[in-house]
Amino acid sequence: MPDKQIVCEKAREGMRTRIVPDGTMRGVNLLPYDGQVFFIEDNNVEFDWPLITRTLIETVPWQVEVARIFGRELSLPRKTAWFGDVTYAYSGILHPPAPLPPMVERLRARAETLSGTRFNSVLLNLYRDGHDSVGWHSDNEPGLGNCPTIASLSLGGGRRFQLRHRKTKHTISIGLKTGQWLIMAGQTQHFWVHQVPKTAFPVPPRVNLTFRHMMPVC
Repeated sequence: MPDKQIVCEKAREGMRTRIVPDGTMRGVNLLPYDGQVFFIEDNNVEFDWPLITRTLIETVPWQVEVARIFGRELSLPRKTAWFGDVTYAYSGILHPPAPLPPMVERLRARAETLSGTRFNSVLLNLYRDGHDSVGWHSDNEPGLGNCPTIASLSLGGGRRFQLRHRKTKHTISIGLKTGQWLIMAGQTQHFWVHQVPKTAFPVPPRVNLTFRHMMPVC
């Protein structure tokens, strides 16, 4: 297994979305082992991505959350919002149930078509500039179940997204732009962590939506 960093921007040019037997559309798997992360370039003309991005930035009730990390309270370096049928809790942050806005509901339907998975919630992140980021983590909260499928949509400014294997430290880096999806599935959250690092380059605001199916946790 190679342990060097892989930069996927050029390799991505050869990727093509394909139809799998159950009728859903998936891209080529970016991971060499221990999981599946499918990249999809969404060119559906029914979606005006610049308009959708502006609308979400202007209308979503964004908040700067305060997380408890290693016993310390820290403001997250990005803005967030949560919509879904169940409560979502992580790092001392509690998001109560909230109905999906119509535009987010439409994007959920698109996520379900692309992934072949039903979703009942979504976490939105707003990266205001290159100083906003999210550190290494995996989406492994108990409410997501054992091997969750998560559909992640990037909108707005392009940012670097990285995945790193927990044991081998194999790292994959891909530049994500507006209208591009990552469908993370299988054992990805067990074996890989991911991040959006800071950048010194000037970048427009980026909105990221991660659709997931959450189960109530007692």
